[in-house]
Amino acid sequence: MCGIFAYAGRETQAADMILDGLRRLEYRGYDSWGVAVRNNGGILTEKQIGKIGGAQVRMPESTAGFGHTRWATHGGVTQPNAHPHTDCSGRLALIHNGIVENFPELRREVIAAGHQLHSQTDSEIVVHLIEDALARQDGSASGVEDAIREVFARLEGMNAIMVLDSASDTLVAVKNGSPLVVGYGAEENYIASDASALLPHTRKVSFLSDGEMVVVTPEGVCLKDAESGEELEPEVTELDWQVEQAELGDYPHYLIKEIHEQPKIVREIALTQGDTAEALAQLVRESFGTFFIGCGTAANAALTGQYLFSRIARFHVNFEVGSEFGYLEHFLTPRSLVIAHSQSGETIDVIEPLTRAKKEKGVQVAALVNVLGSTLYRMSDFNALLNAGPEKSVLATKSYTAKLAILTLTAYAMDGRLEEGQELLLRAADLIEEQLSEENAGRIAELAERIYEKENMFVIGRGLSFASSLEAALKIKEVSYIHAEGFPGGELKHGVIALIEEDTPCVVFAPKDETHGGILSGAQELKARGAYIIGVSPEPSDAFDYYIPVGEAGNASPLVNAVPAQILAYNLALKRGTDPDKPRNLAKSVTVK
Repeated sequence: MCGIFAYAGRETQAADMILDGLRRLEYRGYDSWGVAVRNNGGILTEKQIGKIGGAQVRMPESTAGFGHTRWATHGGVTQPNAHPHTDCSGRLALIHNGIVENFPELRREVIAAGHQLHSQTDSEIVVHLIEDALARQDGSASGVEDAIREVFARLEGMNAIMVLDSASDTLVAVKNGSPLVVGYGAEENYIASDASALLPHTRKVSFLSDGEMVVVTPEGVCLKDAESGEELEPEVTELDWQVEQAELGDYPHYLIKEIHEQPKIVREIALTQGDTAEALAQLVRESFGTFFIGCGTAANAALTGQYLFSRIARFHVNFEVGSEFGYLEHFLTPRSLVIAHSQSGETIDVIEPLTRAKKEKGVQVAALVNVLGSTLYRMSDFNALLNAGPEKSVLATKSYTAKLAILTLTAYAMDGRLEEGQELLLRAADLIEEQLSEENAGRIAELAERIYEKENMFVIGRGLSFASSLEAALKIKEVSYIHAEGFPGGELKHGVIALIEEDTPCVVFAPKDETHGGILSGAQELKARGAYIIGVSPEPSDAFDYYIPVGEAGNASPLVNAVPAQILAYNLALKRGTDPDKPRNLAKSVTVK
């Protein structure tokens, strides 16, 4: 979940370049940050706690180094726990993403060997283990590589480490689980944990696979098998993202920028992803049991897909949260199809059970994923790329609606009505654009002013809108820290209504479908107990205390209804003084269990 950026080349202000790269990756972790550069045969480091913001590094000229933004796991948010960590001699510096699961026993070994530890992290012990392994080698650059390979083989869990060797101006990285991307320039090369950070420098990249090690110098890149040390031929990919897609532009925050990008993305899916939807539909038809999995927002998209396939295609698919799927794999067969949903393609709670299901059960895997070359992309038999562009806010918005758009299109393709699905998505894009008008945005900002001091909220929906209620609640609590819960409207009387107090805000999704009457009855029950009812619907109702009009979108209502909830969450964050792009305790790509 941490951000990593490294450089080796001809640029003498490496530290400034690295810090700029970390800013582009800070959504992956912002508890603390640090930079290390090679200087006069040694290593200089600077480490700070908190977000980078407008910070600057005051470091001498250097042509090689790396940086790290941390999402804390082992040890609190302190300067000593920030990365990079150095060995006793000052020759080696290390940054790390992941968790060393056999950390306690390795820590005892390091202490017994006489090393003095300065942090509580599992990361620091790794650099000392490499230091000891190097002492048993001849001390050369190749010796560093061998020492890293030896130590990495001992680490249990999903990890990526990178070492800066000041004696040879060399960067060595190796991974198992956590993502790393190599970027190729002219007499300069890069490594990052996310390809978006490389866009200002290069579009030629290689995505490291598990068990691969890369040695980067200003002169070139050498890919090796981490176990044998044998050289490998890298697969070079050309990124088609534009630099502007990863920039803030005229918007105050990435969250609102990415909310506004949704109509364009939905239109492009409608116009360009027909063949993808047809191919995915055919895979579903041919499978014996289809399973939708995802985590967080991706899980809410997957759950919506279950309803869409039932409603549009009259076809059953199974849904499960990604982190629970591993406990339900016993009935999978080689004829099973698992469709995984993920923005980053690196979500460990999706990757881990999928890896096991492919290996032990022989299942076929399809992916709805936003990042070309990601772990999920490379392990899948079929990919439906979201093509939503870089998503820099921690909150998923445009990747969510992109998943819904592809799922909707695929459900229509299942039923032989692809063109009808495309027309529906084009209408949904227009309706989303209406939600982004100044008038509608102002209406939602007024609502935020009315309720921002509340500490509890509830969201209800039925049918297609049930998953929408979960997603709306997730957005609100992620960014405003208001406790929000989503529920099926029919579950109110089964316990939830006991939580309603006078003036409790309750968002009610009431599309004009078969759920309309039932959800309005539930709203009246909440109102009778003092709740403040916020209706999201194509038409007003006496049950609503505050009305947010949305256009009638039929089977595309989850796409349209997602947007007012996103805008409300954004405005609540502004009113409560929280960071819309970097909420506390969260990171964009969840790569640790």
